[in-house]
Amino acid sequence: MEFIIVGIGGFIGSCLRYGFNKFAIYLNISFPLGTLMSNVVAGVAIGFIIGLETNTFSFSPKTKLFLTTGLLGGLSTFSSFSIETVTLFNDGKHLLAAGNILLNLILSLSGVVLGMAAARLLNKN
Repeated sequence: MEFIIVGIGGFIGSCLRYGFNKFAIYLNISFPLGTLMSNVVAGVAIGFIIGLETNTFSFSPKTKLFLTTGLLGGLSTFSSFSIETVTLFNDGKHLLAAGNILLNLILSLSGVVLGMAAARLLNKN
């Protein structure tokens, strides 16, 4: 059941991300505004949800799963990365937080370059 909850949320989040990208294309801006909007909206939303939970409100585990892992995960995995990094900083684990930032940035960008290089090699054959 949890996979279905996450899947439905992910579907909605992915559709929202696609909508942000279509809106940015409509504006004809040569900057990845749709991705930026997705990341910022998801970051604000996950911060709000976690902030509500820590201060005043409690979501059911399934609702939290739908919203955070599903909806916001579909909208942007950057929101998950962001809340995990902020949590590490808040827990006083500054070295782990910095490592998380560096590893995500370096390995993700390197992964894209590696994937593109592998595709180029396959295309040459």
